[in-house]
Amino acid sequence: MYKERYTEWLTFDDETRSELLSIGEDEKELEDRFYKNVAFGTGGLRGVMGAGTNRMNSYTIKKASMGLANYVLSQGNKQASIAIAFDTRNHSQQFAEDAATVFSSMGIKAYLFDAAMPTPVLSFTVRYLNCDAGIVITASHNPKEYNGYKVYDNQGGQLPPDAAREVTHFIDQIENFNAVKDLTGNPELVEMIGSKILDSFIGEVMKQSISQGELDVVYTPLHGAGNVPVRRILESFNVSIVKEQELPDGNFSTVTSPNPEDRDALQMAIAQAKQEDADIVIGTDPDCDRIGVAVKHAGEFRLLTGNQIGALLADFVIDNTEVNEDSTLIKTIVTNDFGAKIASEKGLQIIETLTGFKYIGEKINAFESSEELTNKFVMGYEESYGYLVGTHARDKDAVVSALLICEMASYYKAKSLTLFDKLEDLYGAYGYYLDALDSVTLKGVEGAARIQTMMEEVREADAQFFENVGEVRDYAKGIDGLPKENVIKFMLTDESWVAIRPSGTEPKIKFYYSIRAKDEDSAQEKLVVIKEKIKQNLDIAL
Repeated sequence: MYKERYTEWLTFDDETRSELLSIGEDEKELEDRFYKNVAFGTGGLRGVMGAGTNRMNSYTIKKASMGLANYVLSQGNKQASIAIAFDTRNHSQQFAEDAATVFSSMGIKAYLFDAAMPTPVLSFTVRYLNCDAGIVITASHNPKEYNGYKVYDNQGGQLPPDAAREVTHFIDQIENFNAVKDLTGNPELVEMIGSKILDSFIGEVMKQSISQGELDVVYTPLHGAGNVPVRRILESFNVSIVKEQELPDGNFSTVTSPNPEDRDALQMAIAQAKQEDADIVIGTDPDCDRIGVAVKHAGEFRLLTGNQIGALLADFVIDNTEVNEDSTLIKTIVTNDFGAKIASEKGLQIIETLTGFKYIGEKINAFESSEELTNKFVMGYEESYGYLVGTHARDKDAVVSALLICEMASYYKAKSLTLFDKLEDLYGAYGYYLDALDSVTLKGVEGAARIQTMMEEVREADAQFFENVGEVRDYAKGIDGLPKENVIKFMLTDESWVAIRPSGTEPKIKFYYSIRAKDEDSAQEKLVVIKEKIKQNLDIAL
């Protein structure tokens, strides 16, 4: 079957033909490009760019766009509209224009940004312009070879599972790519948008401001879409930009991967911060929905984990917000319990969702639309460096996060404390939490099969997989009123836990660790034992 698809694609256009012919007789590569269609999941599309049905390219983008358009039109709005944003990756703007071509050709008004824009701005725009849907062309923090197609509903949140399945159905009804190859679009239905929308977004973000103070910040947008909005939001601080990483560069030529979670990605910023004697380093990923932080402490710059940032923000925001019995913090099931412990003891309700900010966005929508729910949203976050304070967006927002992290750092600086000093205070008050993540990449057909086999082995072992298991929570069975998802969480008797899940957007299996102990040394010892057990049971390198 894949050879038939390959032969068909050779006829599409000269560039595609040339790329495919350059592969030669590499059957494994050809099979990987054509053995399936690039999967449309709850987050949309994501994959390596290139020619083929299992790659991100203009044809797969147009096919997905036609399916989304048919889904939107099926809802009955004859004056439907879709907002379109893109990040700084190679081909992102072209893919955005491809989508606008499809939407406009099908009678749907396309609001197309005229420059790279953060994902949270797209989420805001859908609601601001009362659109029926939105998309942003991005692969978030993935390496340069990747791109993606995130889809948002009319509330500005990423599509929940049921809607994603419906869109997938409409995409699958398009049997081949001939239906989208020659679409020309309708320019009268494409409206360019930009600065005015961003101004409105910045205005909403500034409503979350808590306190202003002095702080020396080094910021890197990692060649991404955060450059303009983050610098605008931090105008009251002394901000130094990493010039080498300031401008858009789809090759992300100064880093191995534009992932602000990694010290390597922030290395240039940290070096500059040392030279300038700055207080803090912040970095945002290409679509500016995630943020990484390094803090000067005892003469060295130390990285905060996503869970640590979340706990610090929860403590700071709650202490500076009017809260009552309806105030609520939302976290995902693979986010550790440190921030939730703080919030709970400060009187907040805690709600857990499945992995993915779309579920947090769904909860915010439910709070606002339900007459029965009285919850007041205070903050939502996930361990993967994504945070939202305020209801201006329905997705994680590194712009508002940058504002509050810097305000928090300046607040404690005025008290002669660093964020790590404050973290130690919180450990003293609420107990020590160590969080860690292992992510194992297994590509291709064999990799996908191996990931499935590992999940089966974990389920078969059940409580015997680890020692001292108090409960096994298999979310594939549908528990706590949550949708079914392929996640297994081992709750240990000492309040530690381990969660195992395949990535929904990448060829990876992930191992999340939340270790509860009396101090860091004890926690590290526990983590070593747990990792050894995984390596032995699954014959895998971590």
